[in-house]
Amino acid sequence: MSIQYAILGLLSWRPASGYELKKIIEESPTMHWSGNNNQIYRSLVQLLDKGYVTNEIQHQESSPSKKVYSITDQGLSRLKEWVLSEPEIPEFKNTFLIQLAWAEQLSDEELNELLSQYEDRIQTQLVYQREKIRRGVLSPNRNHREAFLWNKISENLLSFYQNELAWVQGIRKELNIITEIKEATTMNYTVTENGNKKYIEVLSAQSPLSTEQDAVDLVSLCKENDTDLLMLHSQALSEDFFKLRTGVAGQMIQKWINYHVKTAAVIPGDLAKQGRFKEMALESNRSNQFRVFETKDDAENWLLNLPV
Repeated sequence: MSIQYAILGLLSWRPASGYELKKIIEESPTMHWSGNNNQIYRSLVQLLDKGYVTNEIQHQESSPSKKVYSITDQGLSRLKEWVLSEPEIPEFKNTFLIQLAWAEQLSDEELNELLSQYEDRIQTQLVYQREKIRRGVLSPNRNHREAFLWNKISENLLSFYQNELAWVQGIRKELNIITEIKEATTMNYTVTENGNKKYIEVLSAQSPLSTEQDAVDLVSLCKENDTDLLMLHSQALSEDFFKLRTGVAGQMIQKWINYHVKTAAVIPGDLAKQGRFKEMALESNRSNQFRVFETKDDAENWLLNLPV
């Protein structure tokens, strides 16, 4: 927004010198975007040239004379014309978002520190603006409607900082959850290459795999390593995987089938042959997507289509 309209608006309230305009603009939470001394005085000269304002020299006994500006009828008309113009979409310039966009190069600790610093600055600004409003915003307050509108403008400013604070706090909270999940589901795996083929071999997991999301994470791990072949050892799977009544095995296997990840499970005979899991293993071993094997060699041969 041009600072000229801010000046015209203030002068429509009361005459003022350039210095007084500067102080009002500096202290106003609603016009914090407006410019410095040079912009204010330069704008006053331009408004004077256009006939939107006039000025007069006021002599003071104990202080230097000052130049006081008043708005003209032409200036009032121009101000009203601008107020009636189509509202602009708010400008949104936030350098922090650009910093955040390239924060992947930071460690978890560095990213958390960056977010913490931004949160502290927003919190400080929110406290500062609240205190300014508490002390009373200098405003025309010529009638109830005008006082109501200026209060709503102050609310708008506060809501920005409140929303920004909630947003950055939400990011920090979600990142902490992601980190906790990452640490809880850390997998011990290797990428094994054989000729022109390779597969992911998951030996164990800090938190045994037991959910559809775990299955999807394994799919992602395969895609990240440019393969659709997966070998799982029993140590990486939860006990519920072997209890068909839980539905864990069926849900996870279906995910691998849906994403076309050929999966071989290396499970010792005593574990593979217990209860209804044995029936499921026999049934799945007729498919080309998921099979159960007692040895790693047999699993690898099937995955890579190697001769037995």
